[in-house]
Amino acid sequence: MMKWWLALVVVVSGFEGFSATPDFAGVEYAPADPPGTNGHLLDVYLPSDRSSPVPVVLWTAGSAWLMDNGRSCADWIVQMLVPRGYAVVGASVRSSGQAIFPAQLHDIKAAIRYVRANANEYGFDAANIGLIGTSSGGWVAAMAATTVGLSELEGTIGTPGVSSAIKAAVAFWPPTDFRKMDAWALEPCERASFRGRKGFCHDDRDSPESRLIGCAIQECPDKARAANPNSYGSAESAPIFILHGQSDPLVPHHQGESLYQAYNKACGDAVFVSVPRLGHGPLANLTDADVTAGATRRSTTSSDCVVTHPTPFEGIPAAIESFLDVHLKAPR
Repeated sequence: MMKWWLALVVVVSGFEGFSATPDFAGVEYAPADPPGTNGHLLDVYLPSDRSSPVPVVLWTAGSAWLMDNGRSCADWIVQMLVPRGYAVVGASVRSSGQAIFPAQLHDIKAAIRYVRANANEYGFDAANIGLIGTSSGGWVAAMAATTVGLSELEGTIGTPGVSSAIKAAVAFWPPTDFRKMDAWALEPCERASFRGRKGFCHDDRDSPESRLIGCAIQECPDKARAANPNSYGSAESAPIFILHGQSDPLVPHHQGESLYQAYNKACGDAVFVSVPRLGHGPLANLTDADVTAGATRRSTTSSDCVVTHPTPFEGIPAAIESFLDVHLKAPR
């Protein structure tokens, strides 16, 4: 039986009232591994106007790394971006039951390489590729953004000899610093709950984070550090838009904020939006004025390395669109 917290993280990524149909479904960016699994598949959604190459945003949904269906639940992102002239590529990575870290990072880099190598076939602009993810998918986006150019984390899956660099990333409520998750949880883990159901401790041997790295996170600090995008933040990291709810019962708000601070310390480009009433999604709540009331925005840039003070903020979807436009629609 699927544990309640696995069911939750699958559900919260969706969007009610709209269903997108991919133009190309189940495209292999690398051979299935293990055979018969879905962790190396893509879905491609194309805008109607492709008279010139279009920027492309890869999407990967969260599942606590326990499923290989990251290409699912793309509806909200497709509805937002495809009418604005973007292609969206839903990308799956392997689950922690199929392979442990860094396999998932190798997978997303292979997916990016496939998109770039096959840009002419789909009408993509190979120079302007971004990545969006929620929860564990947000971690995927953050890891890809902060490890741009690190050959030791490239992997050998799929198309070799092609860059896996991205120009922008959006990370919704991402786990980052695994070993501090329980310390910053809204409630002690033995009492953590959501909708009346008992939760779990991130430090547990069978927690999603421990499963990802192959051992209990507090017993394997080196492995946990290697899976922490904060460890790699640099001035060369891809610009990132981070959004986290202060009422998140599963991934503490501190996780997104610490990623933002890592960017600032490295003189990177980052935006951090904090939403007091938002829990662990869903994306549809980002258009709910009651849920997003009190949201604040901070930013840091490579030009001055200065953190701006939190300022009141409205219009989250429009801000995400603007962020992507700035970084993915610039002249080539």
